[in-house]
Amino acid sequence: MPDLFRFQVTEEYEDERIDKYMASLIDSLSRSFIQKMMKEQKVLVNNIPVKANYRLRAEDEICFTLPEAAEPDIEAENIPLDILYEDDDVLVVNKPKGMVVHPAAGHYSGTLVNAVMYHCRGSLSGINGVMRPGIVHRIDRDTTGSLIICKNDNAHLSIAAQLKDHTIVRRYRAIVHGVIREEELCINSPVGRHPTDRKKMAAGVRNGKEAVTHIKVMERFRAYTYIECRLETGRTHQIRVHMDSIGHPLLGDTVYGNRKYSLPYVLQGQTLHAMTLGFIHPVSGEYVETTAPLPDYFSHLLETLPR
Repeated sequence: MPDLFRFQVTEEYEDERIDKYMASLIDSLSRSFIQKMMKEQKVLVNNIPVKANYRLRAEDEICFTLPEAAEPDIEAENIPLDILYEDDDVLVVNKPKGMVVHPAAGHYSGTLVNAVMYHCRGSLSGINGVMRPGIVHRIDRDTTGSLIICKNDNAHLSIAAQLKDHTIVRRYRAIVHGVIREEELCINSPVGRHPTDRKKMAAGVRNGKEAVTHIKVMERFRAYTYIECRLETGRTHQIRVHMDSIGHPLLGDTVYGNRKYSLPYVLQGQTLHAMTLGFIHPVSGEYVETTAPLPDYFSHLLETLPR
């Protein structure tokens, strides 16, 4: 039988369209598919079927039924995982550089999904579809560090709601070009698809989504700065785009800022590490925080960069 889910709307989302709200909560479901669910009366608000243009009110209780997930046709692979935390509901892993999170064109094996399918033996949420079982958020292929995997649908919805409400703690470490003079700064600039290069994102674009990154300087070098980035929002490529927008692109980033700088170091992609991840456990309600140690290449750079 399909699973039935209930959750309550907070004041922050008052007057938002319900189809838009649900699409942002579960990124594998399009608004058109959600609208189809509503036509089939699978989405109720306060126990009453609603249309897709229904405007949410604080404390509305949304109840909906998700379609049953099909069996993944991707293979489980015995790939070692660096596990930071695990219980019956969630798994937090330290993703290595170069590993793609989920299968896609050109990457059907060797991904994190292939590895967690083997490790979890079928105990993964199905909300994000057969290609992304258990995946509730992502980090780039060449970004290392903490990533949470959900083992069941209830855990997935809880973590997805925390991501939407910006309550999950996400602190990254990065090395950027140039010397940042401020000790701390906040970049508040919407991020959206680049107006001319559709493969890239850009800051300050029209119709971009709200994006906020808090920066703290950890150490200054002769031509670089080691920083901590705390995400208030989690847009695609947010840190990379924001740092490039203020003239401090990430060391090793071949997509953003690569035309401005020639690299004196041979690196595999951007120098970016998801160090700290904190969340409210979906079952116990307790706060859980994990820390992924800096990878060796990153520590070596901190030791060898000229001061």
